[in-house]
Amino acid sequence: MPVQDFTNTARTGMGKAIEHFQQQLAKVRTGRASASMLDTIKVDYYGTPTPISQIGSVSVPEPRMIIIQPWERNMLGPIEKAIQASDLNINPNNDGSVIRLPIPPMTEQRRKEIVKQCGKLAEEAKVAVRQVRRDQLELLKKAEKTEGFSEDDRKRGEEEIQKHTDKFVKDIDVILAAKEQEVMGE
Repeated sequence: MPVQDFTNTARTGMGKAIEHFQQQLAKVRTGRASASMLDTIKVDYYGTPTPISQIGSVSVPEPRMIIIQPWERNMLGPIEKAIQASDLNINPNNDGSVIRLPIPPMTEQRRKEIVKQCGKLAEEAKVAVRQVRRDQLELLKKAEKTEGFSEDDRKRGEEEIQKHTDKFVKDIDVILAAKEQEVMGE
């Protein structure tokens, strides 16, 4: 196995850590309406827990409003109950044909809590990136012994993996800074 395989595996693993981080950040409520806020909510659809997006259309017509239009009118009640039972702390308005979710503006204290929460998510992502680096470095050391890599090959691989690690950690910081700006700049 060439050294390049180790660096490619590291890059792929680190990329997955960043993807997961971005997915987690998308779920963080920022005071701005986003359809992804509803991704974790499941509705009892004929005995099966189903995401809201599979029961009706979800739209965001304005920055502080989400509208859910169920494909079956009899699903209005279960969708409303699922939203009330969730940790969104949003009170749905059911008018008999659609459910409106008004997103209240956030207090300064809540903004600071969200920034802290985002910071924790960023730290978890950095830990995941470093774990990928650690795993690949261990595999490189084993390969040096078992597959006859030269010490220079191993060191070159370590340097490449460290470059990827530094780049991905920097990317996490940039993504976090943008999210903090979004939260605090509302």
